[in-house]
Amino acid sequence: MQAAMNASAPITFAIRDLKTGYEIISRLPLSNALQAEVDLNRFLDSLLAMPPDGETYFRLLEQVRLPIAYVAEELAKRYQNKALPLADVEEKIFQNIVALWLKTARAYAHCAEHDAPEREDATYTKRVATILHRCIHHTGLAIIEHQRARRGYPWGLWLDLHGYYGSAEEWGVATLTIPDVLQSTGGSTHCTASYISFLLCDMAGYYSLSVRQQTLVRRWAIAWSPLVSLHRVDMEDSSPQYFVDLMQDVALRPITTDHLRRLDTSQLALKVSQTREQLSQKIPPAQLGLGEDCTTGQCKRLLEHLSHPWSQARAPRKFRRHDTSGSIELCTGFEDMHYFISGKEFEQPENVRIYSTREFESLLAFRHDEDPRQVVQIPQKQLAYGVDTWEVVNQSANGFRLVRSSSGKKMAHGQLLALCPHDGERFLLAQASWLVQEKSGGLVAGIRALPGMPVATAARPIEATGESTGKFQRAFLLSAVASVDAEQSLVIPPGWFKYGRVIEIFTDGNWRVRLLHVLDDGPDFERVSFAVC
Repeated sequence: MQAAMNASAPITFAIRDLKTGYEIISRLPLSNALQAEVDLNRFLDSLLAMPPDGETYFRLLEQVRLPIAYVAEELAKRYQNKALPLADVEEKIFQNIVALWLKTARAYAHCAEHDAPEREDATYTKRVATILHRCIHHTGLAIIEHQRARRGYPWGLWLDLHGYYGSAEEWGVATLTIPDVLQSTGGSTHCTASYISFLLCDMAGYYSLSVRQQTLVRRWAIAWSPLVSLHRVDMEDSSPQYFVDLMQDVALRPITTDHLRRLDTSQLALKVSQTREQLSQKIPPAQLGLGEDCTTGQCKRLLEHLSHPWSQARAPRKFRRHDTSGSIELCTGFEDMHYFISGKEFEQPENVRIYSTREFESLLAFRHDEDPRQVVQIPQKQLAYGVDTWEVVNQSANGFRLVRSSSGKKMAHGQLLALCPHDGERFLLAQASWLVQEKSGGLVAGIRALPGMPVATAARPIEATGESTGKFQRAFLLSAVASVDAEQSLVIPPGWFKYGRVIEIFTDGNWRVRLLHVLDDGPDFERVSFAVC
């Protein structure tokens, strides 16, 4: 038994001086991120098992922060944007990165226990502020990692973050300026700003954003967090809608108990509003400090999304959501969706002719009018096509909140899917607007239905010469819905859209349409507006 325990214990070594520690750090194989992660863990385990003096301990941790950040970012690329649940290798890498962030925070806290100065002066106070900032920073990065991987939080993660910030308040160093080489905004920060930056990311609805949007939100949250202040709550003040409870394992919530802190985001809201106005005046994003790797359109859309949560204003809900129950059938992939929406196997059109614009509009508007109660008949022999069963938690007129166990097909954020509601008879097209894998391994998804009744069709691009070459591919037509001011649209594979491009589509006839605008997109589709040629 003892031998088994020793076999699982980490291999450690004594690091008694800076020279030895610096040499180990300099030999880290950063070109091999997997091996570097193993070596970094061994380095931290050695400091935790046999801590040197407080000064040496602290300076070694400061030196190793940059390699840890680099290796974690490199390894995270192996599971970001991947469908859930993650494969075993991806899951292991995710768990290892989270463990590395938390071990770094734990090492800083351990360092504080071994840092015993002769007197408590300004230098010591700044050291305390720096250590607490690092604990907040690395614990917060473990939270960010769960959000980027779309994973539910383990118990106690937010409590740890709150605890480190609460300690900074108790020591009176929460807003003491400290240096940070990893800080992109001037090289200095403080505990409150770091803490608030993680709250802002959670407020932004990180699980509903693409990885690209998450990166931008994190960048802006860091840059603008000094605009936000944190205050103790006056129980007679009814103005704030959301609070931080330092004794609860959650971020901001609409609750009222002791240990509350409220965020004053009025300056941040003003900054967002001013930035949106400047973008509308065609000032480049880089000139506004938004980054050189993002377009004006991307920034406009994301800032519009952030304007409600970062001002703590309740976002207007178009449709009322209500609790419900029942199961729902869902499938992904153009082949499966096309099969279940059409009720038949896809075949290449033959002997097609060009129909008129009036005939096209008549088909799209009145396709189902012969018998609206008619159900699409799915043949018993369903080849390799299949559906997953999800349970409905609640729903609105245009969406669902669904849950499913770990069994079933993988799903990616923003993915196109087809579903047949428990109280419906036809498959509809929808998009996964947010996605989280729970601690148990099951999935929770927010699903937004695309407007219009889908018609399975075939499509192919037209060459610049006007000739139609190549095979047809699966696509979908969505009818206009006047009640929500939604125009007719076409769902095509990703990468097809180009303004003015001509597409040939076939469904009970052959038409040519000109693409106008992208209305929605995701990793596997584009929904576009069009005009019949």
